[in-house]
Amino acid sequence: MQSGKARSGSRWGALRGGRLLQDGAPGGPLLRLCVRLVRRPLLPAVRLWRRNIQLRVVAATLLISLSVVLALGFVVIAQVNKGLLDAKEEAAQSQAAGGFAVAQEKANAPATVDGPDADIKVGRDASTWMNSLVKQLASGGQTAFEVVALGAGTGEQALPNAQGVKGARASGNVDPTASVPLSLRRAVNRGTGTFKTFSQIRYTSGTGQKAPEPALVVGKRLTDINGDPYDLYYLFPLTQEEESLTLVKSTIATAGLFVVVLLSGIAWLVVRQVVTPVRMAAGIAERLSAGQLQERMKVTGEDDIARLGEAFNKMAQNLQLKIQQLEDLSRMQRRFVSDVSHELRTPLTTVRMAADVIHDARVDFDPVTARSAELLAGQLDRFESLLADLLEISRFDAGAADLQAEPIDLRDVVRRVIDGAEPLAEHKGTRIRVLGDTQPVIAEADARRVERVLRNLVVNAVEHGEGRDVVVRLASAGGAVAVAVRDYGVGLKPGEATRVFNRFWRADPARARTTGGTGLGLSIAVEDARLHGGWLQAWGEPGGGSQFRLTLPRTADEPLRGSPIPLEPEDSRANRARAAAEAAGSAAPARPAEGGDRSAIPPRSPMAGAMPVPADPTALPGNGARVVARPAEDAPAEQAEMEDGPDGR
Repeated sequence: MQSGKARSGSRWGALRGGRLLQDGAPGGPLLRLCVRLVRRPLLPAVRLWRRNIQLRVVAATLLISLSVVLALGFVVIAQVNKGLLDAKEEAAQSQAAGGFAVAQEKANAPATVDGPDADIKVGRDASTWMNSLVKQLASGGQTAFEVVALGAGTGEQALPNAQGVKGARASGNVDPTASVPLSLRRAVNRGTGTFKTFSQIRYTSGTGQKAPEPALVVGKRLTDINGDPYDLYYLFPLTQEEESLTLVKSTIATAGLFVVVLLSGIAWLVVRQVVTPVRMAAGIAERLSAGQLQERMKVTGEDDIARLGEAFNKMAQNLQLKIQQLEDLSRMQRRFVSDVSHELRTPLTTVRMAADVIHDARVDFDPVTARSAELLAGQLDRFESLLADLLEISRFDAGAADLQAEPIDLRDVVRRVIDGAEPLAEHKGTRIRVLGDTQPVIAEADARRVERVLRNLVVNAVEHGEGRDVVVRLASAGGAVAVAVRDYGVGLKPGEATRVFNRFWRADPARARTTGGTGLGLSIAVEDARLHGGWLQAWGEPGGGSQFRLTLPRTADEPLRGSPIPLEPEDSRANRARAAAEAAGSAAPARPAEGGDRSAIPPRSPMAGAMPVPADPTALPGNGARVVARPAEDAPAEQAEMEDGPDGR
């Protein structure tokens, strides 16, 4: 149990080692939970985005066209805005220059006693004259501009030498000091020319107060009738220009929206013309791969898509022809094997009868003839086994294998297999041990086929175990049951676990078959496992033995998600090195000596006292074959239990 805990801890440690946040880091689990909660509703959209090329093209077209429209809109608006302001500035400066000239002429006119201004001129009343001047100048604007007069200075205070003008005057309820920026007033006070800036016209409080509006302010330093300086400002509202610019913006936005929608629709229609035949070809290709070889694409027109469809149909036709030829050839081969096997049974029966007579009378023969009779009987037994295996293989190839599944207890099957293998085990000096048989291991399976699989595994383990113990382990968890056969013999070299289930394959061609094997046992066993919807998998390390694991679904036709027994045994070199390193408090497992020293494996009862590790069906998806190339700590701990699917062999 301690080794199981150590392995579990190292597995979780290895799984967490590649994460950005560790479980021990503050906020790590909470952040991962938040990420999962946010990512889960987005998965369907991400899946649709990755699988739908039409959506990606339309979205890309939409984004690009929107970017182009926005860029063009900004350029057009900027140009229109600049044009409106330039025209406004030119007109305002021309109009303000005329007003400044009129104001200065009125200030420089000689005093007379005639006319409506006679009293003003004679009395030299600058304040009254200034009020009259602002009204006269503003009357010519008719809301096109407003006029403001301020005393000379940076604010409302007049300069020390300014004797006439002390207050501010404005037309149209304009707040003179708030509407004319202080920076412009300072520039006018310091210079002699005309100055302008953009500001806002603010109105004095009262009934019907108007909201501030943007304006162009033009100012200049002048002198009044007494020769005292004052500042005269023209305020030109930009309301019409702002309305024109707003109209241009709305027009560009509306036109841009229509352009984006139109381009997206065009992209959708164009891409659909290309994607629809591709989708059709993909669907037909899937049906072809499913065996519907008569499927063809509908071809219309003479364009590139039509030529692609014609080429696809021609490829499908040639593929159908080749597959039919291969099927015919395979059918002929299967029939040949089946016919030969059946035809050989009759002469083999006659030869068997004659050989039995000769074998029974061998005591009367000379030693050479008696030995020949024994060899003849043994080879006839092997010949009969080979014929039976060939017939079984031909049934699998023809798809005629029949599965008679019923609820069985695998413990009974294991006992029968061990009873049959006991004579060979005693001859080899091997003891067969069973673990995990304290609880029933029930599964819906064909007892005859399962027994044949386990007999092959146990006999092979005894034959290649070199006199060491053979351990048979049973386990059940979730929707799966498993039987693992472990030996401590020569093991498997790198790459052999992927070929061990091939027909007529032997690890060492020079090695004699002491049990008279045909070389088809494991091939038939893996076919039996597949017929049940299960897995037959192999693991091995040179000089460290091997383990074969049979995993079956608890219920017939139920898909397997994992195996309750790890494919790599607990007492493998890698697991023992990790357990020893963890027990010693080392950060990394020690590397055992090279060369496959089997002295580290006890000759008897290598797992004495060991209890089966609690099965975790979700942690073991299980796969085909795995071979440890050399004793090393390189393999991650979780690979001992987490394997690929059976198709990965």
